Amino acid sequence: MAVNEAERQAMSRALALATNGPRGVNPQVGAVILSSDGEVLAEGWHRGSGTPHAEVDALSKLAPGAAQGATAVVTLEPCNHTGRTGPCAVALIDAGIARVVYALDDPGAVSGGGAERLRAAGVDVESGEQRDAAYALISGWLTAQRLGRPHVTVKWAQSLDGRAAAADGTSQWITGPGARADVHRRRAEADAIVVGTGTVLADDPALTARDGDALHAHQPIPVVIGARETPADAAVRRHPHAPLFYATHDLPSIVADLHTKGVQSLFVEGGPTLASAFIAAGLADRVLAYLAPVLLGGDRLALTDIGVPTIDAARRLTVDEWVPLGADLLAVARPAEKTPEEGDA
Repeated sequence: MAVNEAERQAMSRALALATNGPRGVNPQVGAVILSSDGEVLAEGWHRGSGTPHAEVDALSKLAPGAAQGATAVVTLEPCNHTGRTGPCAVALIDAGIARVVYALDDPGAVSGGGAERLRAAGVDVESGEQRDAAYALISGWLTAQRLGRPHVTVKWAQSLDGRAAAADGTSQWITGPGARADVHRRRAEADAIVVGTGTVLADDPALTARDGDALHAHQPIPVVIGARETPADAAVRRHPHAPLFYATHDLPSIVADLHTKGVQSLFVEGGPTLASAFIAAGLADRVLAYLAPVLLGGDRLALTDIGVPTIDAARRLTVDEWVPLGADLLAVARPAEKTPEEGDA
């Protein structure tokens, strides 16, 4: 049975409700319960790890039996496993729900399969309504599920001749105001922003995401990597979020720990040493390279050693976008897919 207008509107409402929940270890999910004639009976959303899932949250607002024959409209396929909460598919079946409309399949090997369980119980199930909008909402969580770690963006600004700073170390500003505003907008989209202690000591960055003189509503959690002590009066210590400090250079363990803390997207803002370390470790899922029409010369390269001893080992990229930003140009790229001939070389 095709999705009707009442269900379509309910999905739009469920997507809006989902944004009330926190981004973290669990996805943002919203749910709306409709009567057989399309009236809204209850709404719910997931409020974070360990709390009822969106479907159960909505059902909890109804009297026993009130959901009999109703339709549940959910942004993500109802789960099919018992974790800190029970399977939502079973909760819907037990409540007497007759139809479920959901946007996006659950990718989890354990949590997925809810639709199949619902159908086996005689529930009518329709999937894919506003799938793209649902994907956009939880794309960071989906990527983290696939990778088992946060999605990592490595950013740098460089001159046309590949330098990140002048001979005396000065680098403000290689790029213009349009590029800098773009960086802050992209910072605001990330869950965490990371630099090394060298950048903290040299530049004293605040690591906030700003819109002009104001702060963006969403601020990334600041992360500082390195053994050297961050001064007590450092700007990063005045960040809206308490900084996370890692006195190690073991990047896989750091990103794994950030994943357990609910970080789905990580923005690497450090200098050449840190950017190169993430790339060398194979932990760069996206590259943002801001190119300024300026020549600096010298040896202060935007990247240092990334483990490429010969041209055959070059880390090739696929550029998804070229974005003009005033006089500057942004390359948005990702690691190129290997051909069968290349294999793992």
